[in-house]
Amino acid sequence: MRFAMILLGAALLASPAAAQTGGTAIPTATISLGTATPGGGFPLYGNAFAELMNAADPQITIVPRSTKGSSENIPLLEKGELDLALVAGEPAYEAFAGIGRAKVALKILTAIYSNPGMFVVRADSPYTTIRDLVGQPVAFGARGSGLPILARYVLDGLGLKQDEDFKAVYLDRAGDGPAMVEDGRVAALWGAGIGWPGFAAVAASASGARFIAPSADEIARIRAKHAFLKPLTVPAGSYPKQTEPIASLGSWSFILTREDLPEDVAYRLGKTLHGIEATFCKKLAQACETTAANTVAAAPRPELIHPGVLKYFREIGVVK
Repeated sequence: MRFAMILLGAALLASPAAAQTGGTAIPTATISLGTATPGGGFPLYGNAFAELMNAADPQITIVPRSTKGSSENIPLLEKGELDLALVAGEPAYEAFAGIGRAKVALKILTAIYSNPGMFVVRADSPYTTIRDLVGQPVAFGARGSGLPILARYVLDGLGLKQDEDFKAVYLDRAGDGPAMVEDGRVAALWGAGIGWPGFAAVAASASGARFIAPSADEIARIRAKHAFLKPLTVPAGSYPKQTEPIASLGSWSFILTREDLPEDVAYRLGKTLHGIEATFCKKLAQACETTAANTVAAAPRPELIHPGVLKYFREIGVVK
């Protein structure tokens, strides 16, 4: 343990993210973690991740940092201003593929959870299909988050334009969306995932919720154009009064690392994380999907997983 701590301290001391913040030196064992705006799934997950990881390995300190979400987290990682960050599947896909930008050299620490995308409306609303929402005000998520990007791909697969066919609303805070559905400022809120806070809030409200996802035919149309989106299911009971499973599609979100995060640090983080999988699952429903096997399955290519994490995965037999 003493040897591992020396390695960790030396590595983080050399890190740009372990330099100075506001004139105050960051401890050498501090690891910064970018999340997103309050009220969304990333802060919920990131705070729980940091709490359990810090408890499991008291010689490191993971410190969550609120950001604008995926679109800010990626460049902050590239500049070395974050060590780790949560990034939604679609921005990660575009960054790894070099779509609309240069390819990134960031690495995957872990897949965190799947993101089946769908809309939520008040239970007493007249809307039952995606086409019903055309022309209506729709909150597509926080500015800078991955949710609007997922929506753009889904709608594009149906021949719809997010900013032209809908009165698109982008939130300054992810947590503002549920109240806008409840009081009628928007007809629907777009979101994704199992246990997503925005969906949970609308479902628990006095008016209740109805979820609108692509139909089976629509899923086929979307995947014909955007094959990287995968069929995913929201199990029954994921939200209050949701009695049936909901079929949709989406991708996996990740914790990414800066390009030069040392191998021994990534190895230690991966080993600690997957040693507490059961504990993490008990604390947070979304974290039940955070497993070594899911990371291997969700990574677009195995070489995108950090070499330190791959070393641990080989040791436990998840990869050869």
